[in-house]
Amino acid sequence: MIQEYILHTPVASVFFAVTIATSIYAFSNPQLYGSMMLHPYSIHRDKSKWYTVFTSGIIHADWGHLLFNMITFYYFGFALERFFVQVSGDIGHLYFALLYIVSLVLSDIPTIVQQKNNPGYYSLGASGAISAALFGYILFQPKAMLGIFMIIPMPAYLFAVLYIGYCIWASKNSNDRINHDAHLFGALSGILITILFYPWIFRHFIDQF
Repeated sequence: MIQEYILHTPVASVFFAVTIATSIYAFSNPQLYGSMMLHPYSIHRDKSKWYTVFTSGIIHADWGHLLFNMITFYYFGFALERFFVQVSGDIGHLYFALLYIVSLVLSDIPTIVQQKNNPGYYSLGASGAISAALFGYILFQPKAMLGIFMIIPMPAYLFAVLYIGYCIWASKNSNDRINHDAHLFGALSGILITILFYPWIFRHFIDQF
């Protein structure tokens, strides 16, 4: 009975709950907060700090950061896991977990390489993994209408193009302290991993047009 319950429990709900709980707890615990953030300078000099690749993905900078990421994840992460389960059965839960965790790691690697000699650079948040879930969803539903900033309607495929284009531009030109590289490489990881799981999804995406 317990095993059957675990197999049918959405993995997304676990990530969702852990991220919210840990973020809220860290808001009032500065010492824990600092130890969980991604700090490429420390990782480059102390390989034991690699755990922060994971811990930085379950804390957020503030309430606005947490709320925006969790709303996005609620709508697209949960939906993507349902697509995986509809196609693959219970193993789809494992596929979703792998996509989320692997994308979290892959989205941070470019930042670690680029900022390894910058002692003042820190990064946190689940945006890389959430971008991966969002772009996996877009492969399944390219014509779904997305409400950008909850207001501007736009088909998902157009949003994907604009999102990637903006991330590339912002990573080179923006000075807003947002890790745009994590967004970009998270999105690309989501596309790649979804195609690895379901090679036919690219054809499905094209056929929608």
